[in-house]
Amino acid sequence: MSADSESRGPAWLLPASGLARLHDSLREAGYQVIGPRVVNGAIVLRELSSADELPFGWGVTLAPGGYRLRRRADHAAFAHSAGPGSWKQFLHPPREQLWSAHRTPDGGYSADSAAASDAKLAFIGVRPCDLRAIQIQDQVLGAPTHPDSTYASRRSSVFIVAVNCTEPGETCFCTSMGTGPRAGRGYDLLLTELTGPGDHTFVVEAGSAAGEATLAGLDLRPADPGAMRRAQASVSEAAGKMGRTMHADGLRDLLARSHDAARWEDVASRCLTCGNCTMACPTCFCTTVEDVTDLSGDHAERWQSWASCFDLDFSYVHSGPVRSSGESRYRQWLTHKLGTWHDQFGSSGCVGCGRCIVWCPVGIDITEEVAALQAELGGPEAGE
Repeated sequence: MSADSESRGPAWLLPASGLARLHDSLREAGYQVIGPRVVNGAIVLRELSSADELPFGWGVTLAPGGYRLRRRADHAAFAHSAGPGSWKQFLHPPREQLWSAHRTPDGGYSADSAAASDAKLAFIGVRPCDLRAIQIQDQVLGAPTHPDSTYASRRSSVFIVAVNCTEPGETCFCTSMGTGPRAGRGYDLLLTELTGPGDHTFVVEAGSAAGEATLAGLDLRPADPGAMRRAQASVSEAAGKMGRTMHADGLRDLLARSHDAARWEDVASRCLTCGNCTMACPTCFCTTVEDVTDLSGDHAERWQSWASCFDLDFSYVHSGPVRSSGESRYRQWLTHKLGTWHDQFGSSGCVGCGRCIVWCPVGIDITEEVAALQAELGGPEAGE
């Protein structure tokens, strides 16, 4: 549903209390509203029964292999970095049934495709890096040549409320990847959160006709020049506060000649090949398919589940796995994500969200690994 263009029309001011009306108007329009909530010590994405469930006053402290909630001095709702889950889980679920089959009394069988969900989804609080991740998934799973029909069906009705990043985390590097801190195209509404003594408002911009229609039902006033300057300054300052940097120029070519780099052995000595990075990544899309039957043999189902290129069986052929070492599997993941993804889909597969750094149990840092490869093989920053 989101438009391909960026903001259209004037900007407005929405008081923080107006988030309740925004949430309720989306519910009234038939959407299942999903957004960030505090659950079990983390900010995760869940269905919201009310705007009060948003993580007002919560922030996060991030590190390689580390994530902690912290109380903020203000009441900001969206001043936190990406959590363990991404919007991918709602558009490309971790596990879903593809079809089922039943034996019929005459000895034949009948098969039924899994019913597509008719739920309309509204995402509130989509960060710029995650907005770009959704667009990358659109290229992979929703491309017109070979679209995943269930993905395309879910995606066609999604309403996106994006939020400009004003406070990046210690492991964020979206500026390096060109995915933030200001949201690009693809949203229906865009919020920029402003906090201060006695002030908690949002600058709101529409990016689609559906977004404009939603604004008509909210209590808004035109954004004054002062508020616009504050919003622009907050986003600009965020670009200079990134916790990480990746020198992305020339990565495709660098990784194409990195097969025998010594760094792969170094990182393999630390990597557990657990696949956490691929599960947390908002753009990884690999799946496996499993057929199951009941004990009678009268009923069978086919299920699709997320898979990881770190799994030993992921590249299994008749004689064994093609990539049997941890070194080869890590190399496959990184060279695909930052290199051959360009050949397949025309962009990098990394959006700079930093989830793979945070949720790696041994704290492997993708920006550190890229810098080490550039130093070993020669890259843009090798002489800096």
